[in-house]
Amino acid sequence: MSVPSLILSKQMKETLDAGFAAAFGGAPERYFSAPGRTEIGGNHTDHQRGRVLAGAVNLDTVAAVRLNGSNIIRVQSQGYPMCTVDLSVMEPQTEEVNTTPALIRGVAARFAQMGCSVTGFDAYCESTVLPGSGLSSSAAFEVLVGTIINHLFFEGRVSQPEVAMIGQYAENVFFGKPCGLMDQTASAVGNLVAIDFFDKDNPVIKPVDFDFAACGHALCIIDTRASHADLTDEYAAIPNEIKGVAAYFGKEVLTQIDEREFYAAIPALREQCGDRAVMRAMHFYSENARVPKQVEALERGDFDTFLSLIKESGHSSYMYLQNVIPAGYKAHQDVAIALALCEHFLDGRGAYRVHGGGFAGTVQAFVPFDILDSFVAGMDSVLGEGACHVLRIRPQGGVEMEVEA
Repeated sequence: MSVPSLILSKQMKETLDAGFAAAFGGAPERYFSAPGRTEIGGNHTDHQRGRVLAGAVNLDTVAAVRLNGSNIIRVQSQGYPMCTVDLSVMEPQTEEVNTTPALIRGVAARFAQMGCSVTGFDAYCESTVLPGSGLSSSAAFEVLVGTIINHLFFEGRVSQPEVAMIGQYAENVFFGKPCGLMDQTASAVGNLVAIDFFDKDNPVIKPVDFDFAACGHALCIIDTRASHADLTDEYAAIPNEIKGVAAYFGKEVLTQIDEREFYAAIPALREQCGDRAVMRAMHFYSENARVPKQVEALERGDFDTFLSLIKESGHSSYMYLQNVIPAGYKAHQDVAIALALCEHFLDGRGAYRVHGGGFAGTVQAFVPFDILDSFVAGMDSVLGEGACHVLRIRPQGGVEMEVEA
C-alpha cells in the first residue's frame, strides 16, 4: 500500500516560518510532521503485549527546523516555554521527570546509543493534537523528535516502527511513564494498522486498507472535557492488577498464559488478587481475541460485523475493565455521560465505546453521515462547543514534509 507524500501548504509554511523567526531569528531549512492517533480496537491490551487496531489521524504536530551549529537542542512549541537540552548529558535527569525536555533528551540519547551523531538544532512546533484530547499528543511529539533526528543526522535509516520504540524508550526511561507501544507505533507508521506486541522487541505490524467514509460513517472522537488530575492511581491500577494476575502464574503478562488455564484458576485468583483484577483479566482475553475479528471484518468489507465488535468492546470496557467511572465518583461521571449521550443521539445506529485510557478523556463513535450534523450538535450542546471532533485516518506517519510548489 503506497503512501502519498505529505505536502506543506504555502499558508502553513508562512505560519511556521513566522513562528520560527520570532523564536530563533532567520528561516528554517526543513519541515516535519507526526500525527495523533486513535485506538480502534484493543482497549488496554498493549501493556499485556496483546493486539491492537489503531490509526493515525488528520491532526498533527508540525515543526520547522534548522541546524544551529551547537550541541544544544532548542524546541519552541507554540504557547509554551522554550525547551533547551544540552546533548553533553545523555542520562535521565531527576528534575526532568514528567517534562518535555525529558522526552527530547531520551529520544536523542537512544539515537546516540544506536551510533547516530546527534548535534544541536532549533525547532518551532505547532500542534492540532491538543494535550489531554485522547489522541496522544505526547506520542506525536516523541515521534516528531525521532523523525527529525532520523532525517537530520541518520539518513532516515531507522524504520518507522523503530522510531516508535525510541519514543517509548524516552517516555519509559527518561520521562518516567511506563506506557505501552501502541500510541507511538500508530503515530510513527501511519494509516490504519493492526499490531501484535507479543514479541515486544519485534511487534508485528499489518496495514489494514479500509475507508470508513466509503461505508457512510464518520469517525468521531468526543472530548468529555474531564480532568485527568488525581486519576494517576486509577490508570496505574489497571496494569498493576492485571500484572498481579499474571504473577500468580509466574508470568509477566497475560499473553503468556493460556485462557483456559486462567479460567480454571479463577477461584484461587479471586482470593489472591480480588474480583476486579479477575474481571479486568477477563476483559483482556476477550478484547485481545476481538481485534483480529475486527481486522477480518474490515478486510472482507463486513462493516456491520465491525460495528457489532466495536459495541462489544465498549461493553467489555465498561463492565469488566471498569475504566469509565473512577472509583467513588458520583457528581462527575463524564465518560459515562458521554457514552449515554452517544447511545441517545445514535438511536441504535453506528457504534460507540470508551476510547484509550478511560476515566476521563475521550469517547469514540462511528456515526452515519445522514445524522452526523445532529450528532455533533447534540454532543456539543452538552459537553461544550468543539467537543466532538470529526476525524479521518491519515495515510502518513512521522514524515518530512514537502513544501507546496
